[in-house]
Order: sequence, then structure tokens, then C-alpha cells
Amino acid sequence: MKNSISMREFTLRGVILGALITLAFTAANVYLGLKVGLTFASAIPAAVISMALLYRFKDSNILENNLVQTQASAAGTLSSVIFVLPSLLMLGLWTGFPFWQTALICAAGGTLGVLYTIPLRRVMVVQSDLPYPEGVAAAEVLRVGDAQRHKGEDAAAGDVPRSSGLRELGWGTGLAALFGFLSGGLRLLGDAFNFWIPAGSVAFRVAAGFSPALLAAGYLMGAAAGIAVLVGLVLCWGLVVPWLTAQATPGAGQAVSELASQLWSAKARFLGAGVIGISALWTVGTLAGPIVQAIRKQPARGAKGAQPEGGETDRDMPRSWMLVIGLAALAVLYFVVSHFLQEHMPELGGQPRFWLSLLCVLFAAVFGFLVAAACGYMAGLVGSSASPISGIGIIATILMASTLLGLHVLVPAFASFVSGQLGVALVLFMVSVVLAMASISNDNLQDLKTGYLVGATPWRQQVVLIIGCLVGALVIPPVLDLLYNAYGFAGSLPRAGMDPNQALAAPQATLMLKIASGIFEGSLDWAMLGLGVLVGLVVIVADVSLRKSGKGALPPLAVGLGIYLPPTIGLTLTIGALLGFFIQRAIKAHGQRAGKAWAAAAEERGLLLASGLIVGESLMGIVIAALIGFSGKDAPLALVGEHFAPAMWLGLAFFAGLCSFFYRRVLRK
Repeated sequence: MKNSISMREFTLRGVILGALITLAFTAANVYLGLKVGLTFASAIPAAVISMALLYRFKDSNILENNLVQTQASAAGTLSSVIFVLPSLLMLGLWTGFPFWQTALICAAGGTLGVLYTIPLRRVMVVQSDLPYPEGVAAAEVLRVGDAQRHKGEDAAAGDVPRSSGLRELGWGTGLAALFGFLSGGLRLLGDAFNFWIPAGSVAFRVAAGFSPALLAAGYLMGAAAGIAVLVGLVLCWGLVVPWLTAQATPGAGQAVSELASQLWSAKARFLGAGVIGISALWTVGTLAGPIVQAIRKQPARGAKGAQPEGGETDRDMPRSWMLVIGLAALAVLYFVVSHFLQEHMPELGGQPRFWLSLLCVLFAAVFGFLVAAACGYMAGLVGSSASPISGIGIIATILMASTLLGLHVLVPAFASFVSGQLGVALVLFMVSVVLAMASISNDNLQDLKTGYLVGATPWRQQVVLIIGCLVGALVIPPVLDLLYNAYGFAGSLPRAGMDPNQALAAPQATLMLKIASGIFEGSLDWAMLGLGVLVGLVVIVADVSLRKSGKGALPPLAVGLGIYLPPTIGLTLTIGALLGFFIQRAIKAHGQRAGKAWAAAAEERGLLLASGLIVGESLMGIVIAALIGFSGKDAPLALVGEHFAPAMWLGLAFFAGLCSFFYRRVLRK
């Protein structure tokens, strides 16, 4: 690779191209998130598209490609605010999405999310051994593409041969794209298996997904995190859910399996949220010292101030820039909150409105930093796609609602303003800001990991991340309005006579509304959340003991993820981690005979194959999302019905074959 310092990195055409990709990815994510409650990670598809387009320019390079994907991924991730904002329409407070209010929420929250990740970069990217699955995969995509572009140049020391690297990446991409087309497109392959084992009045669930991208993420995240996720799964579906099911009475005609799924969603997931919450606080506490050191090492002046230890590729945005941009974002946030209160609580006087607005902004600022560290760690552990943003939303909703309820005691004059429907509305409004911070920090550290691996300049990445947030903030409101007027949301239709069956489900927004309303009505079950905190404390003690004894680790956040995430995600991650464990053991055994060169090549093959699986599924996800958007149908290419019986077995056969192929391909001579 060429010396990164002599290569053009921040270019006008790159910013424009990143903005155009942003438009497409943000719109696709908004639509998909409202329809099925899922969004796709946009970093890798953006890297592939930017390479394909910039390839036509002879002076383009890997660093310019990296900045384009960095910008585009930021905006695509920002669309996670749709997990809360539609609830304001369901509540009857909004009749549409006010452009400037919605845009400024996204812009301010996203910008603060970027700033909060800056002091975390050295601690969680450079000095940490977190795997960052999507970040590593994106770096491999950029490296292989750049090596293929410069065919006449010698490969950098330690790189695999260009043709070999491209071949492994191609195998992974092709197989994952084929699975996505056959399962999500034609629906010939199932995407998961789901078995219930009856035992009297309870049932035990065994389920796993067939996602190639999740298999790859598990492979990259390592055995310790995979086992921790499995511990959470066993605790949840082998103990907690059966116990809850045994205590409950099924409804008329309700199957035990249906009751168990309902109890997991309504109760057991809060156990996982409690584990995630206390683990996040523990993580932030353990990182506090290194974070303060990282802030002190940042240059106080302009970008051309004191040279950092690692040179240009270790230079973050200067503290003075961060201070100015951060204060501007907080001022914008204060203005938006104050306007929201004035519009919907006009009887609240000027001074009370000032203090309440200030309290809301302070909550967002402080909790936002905790969220940035927690989400960055989770994304580094299991990847952005599997990181539970909705779980962070639940914790934020509970804390914000509890804070407002506390005002009833401390400031009785506020009681009539921060209770009932208006109190719920204010909670949801502020949680949307926190979710913007959470989603950005969840993605940004992946981008910074990619930049670190390819030799990018961090402060330039951080600047284009903010640009991506601003572009995405302008795109999200009109797309939300367009979709609302075309389909409506579950529980909120814009016009009489619309078909409620065509309404977008917006499942996370519905969940957040129920939680906030339950807190103000006093109907929320706090027992599972408190039990989750206790379980989290036990896991933290176990993790510390294992690390001190040198016998391994049990990452507490991964245990919480195993409880909170659907088992079709958690068990697939575990399978990927176990596949990686057996491959690493085989490499170590064969490497003693075949030599270090073979072992290094095998390691690289595994990394490139895993990267290809993530790339292929991401790209096919975009294609299918576009087809759904243009056709208005859930499965426009489906050849069979939703209940095609052989689909699950065909999907399982494909997944088993993929695991076998992965193992053999990595260990080939």
C-alpha cells in the first residue's frame, strides 16, 4: 500500500458521492425499519459502491474510498431514530413529522454521538482487542479492492496475494448473496429453525438463524464472547422463560409455545436489559481512566497542532473543535426541546420551561456519553448489526421517565405538566435524541476501526461522520412523511378509509410507547429489570475472577445480549464463535507441521471469507429492500407461499454446508 500521508483523502467528489449514497441508504433503512423492525449495516455496501464508482478516477485511492463509506454509513445508521419518533403520532401528539424539529433532533443527537466516540477511539479501537466484525470486514474489502486496482504494484508486506484475497472474498460474497436471494427473495430457503420441546406445562425453545453474516460475526468475535452469549441463551430459554410460563395461565386456545414467546417479549427481555444496563455502567467505569488520558492527549489547537505519538494517522479532532461543535449541538438541542414544550405545554411559564428544557438536555448529554461507550463496546464485541439499539432505548425510556416522575416530589409545580400523555410525549421525544447518539456511536467506532486498519486520518473521518449526520438528518423527515401518508402506522392512519392491514408495523416505536405509558401509569413490571441488575453483578464478578485466574473470560454485555436478542440471532453468533474456535485449534495443530507461512495464510483466508459473508448479505439486503420499496409487497419475487414446508430444512442444509465449506476452505493446503 502507498504511504497514506501522500494520498488524497478528503475530496469534494468523495463528500458528494457519500451524500448521494447516504440518500439511498437512509431511505431504504427507514422503510425497512418501519416495516419489519430491522435495519441493515450500511458501511460495507457503501465501501463496495464507492470503490465501483471511484474506480473510474485514476487518482482515487483506498483512503478516499474509506471516507465515502464512513460518511454514508453514519447517515444510514442514524435512521434508527424511527424506532421512537412514530410513537408521537401513535400518541396523537403529531399529525405528521415536522421537518425542522425532526431534522434537528437527528442532527444534534447524531453530532453529539460522533463527538462522544472521539475520546473512545484510542481506548476501544487502538488499544483494545475487541474484534469489530463489520469494521474489520470493511477494511478487508477496501484492501483487496485497492490491491486489485494496483495490479502492477507489489503487495504490501504481509498481505495475501491479490488473486487469492479476491477469490476468498468472492466466495464468501457469492454464497451469502445466494442465500439472501433464495431466502429473502424467492423464499425457497428458510432463514431459521425453531423447535419447542414440551415438558408438562412449560416448553423449552431451541432456535437458530441461518444468516451467513451472523455466522461471520460470531467467527470474528471469538470463543469467549460466543460462550457468554450461549450462557445468556441457556439462562433465558432454559430457566427464566420456562419458570415464567409455569407461573402463567395460557389464554383460551393459546399454545404453550405462544405464551412462552409472549412472556419473553414482555418480561424476560427486561431481564436482559437489566444485565446490559449494569454491564454498560461497569464498562464505562473500567474505561474511565483511559478515556480521561485519551482526552488529555488530544491536541488543543487546530488540526496542525502538536504532532500526536502515532503521527497523522493518530490525530483526532482537536479539543477546541469538539468544544465549539458540541456547544452548538447542545444549543440546537435546547432550542428544539424548548420549542417542543412551548408548542405542547403552552401553560408552562418561561422560567419553568427553561429549567425543564435544561434538565432534558443535561439528561441527554450525560446519558448520551454512557450510551456511546456502551454501544461502542457492544458493536466491537458482536458487530453493529447484532447490537441491541432497542435495548438501549428501553433503558433510556425508563431512566428519563423516572427522572420526570422524580420532579413530582422535588418540584410539585411540575406535576401537572410532566404526567399523563404530555409526560409520555416528552420522554419519547428525548429518547429519540438518545437513540440518535446510540446508533451513531454504535456505528462510528466500526468506521474508525476500518480507518485504523487502512491507515486513514481519524480527524478527517470524524469530520465526514458529522457531514453524514447532517445529510441524513435532512433526508429522514421527508421520507418518514412520505411513508406515513402512503401506508400509515399501526395505530395511526393519516386518512379515513385507509387499509389498516397495509400500515407499517413500527414495532419498536409501539414497544417504547407501551413502556413509557406503563411507567407513568404505574403498571410496568420492575421485578425483571431489578433481577437483571443482580444477574449482571454476578456475571461481572465471575468475569473478573476468570480474567484474574487466567482461565478465560465471560463478557457481561455478551451474556445480556444472549438474554435480550432473539435466539435466532444469539445461537447463530455462538455457532460462528465455535466454528472459529475449532478452526483456530486446527490451524495451531497443522501449523506446527505446515509452517508459519501456511498458518498466516489460513488466518487470512478465514478473515476474508468472513468478510465476504457480511458483504454478500448486506448487498443482497439492499437489493431486496429496494424491490420491496418499489413494489409495495413484502416478497415481490417469492415463488412459494409463506408456509412452504421444506424451506426450513433446505435452509438448514445450506447453512450446514456453508459451515463445512468455511472450515475446509480455511484449512486447505
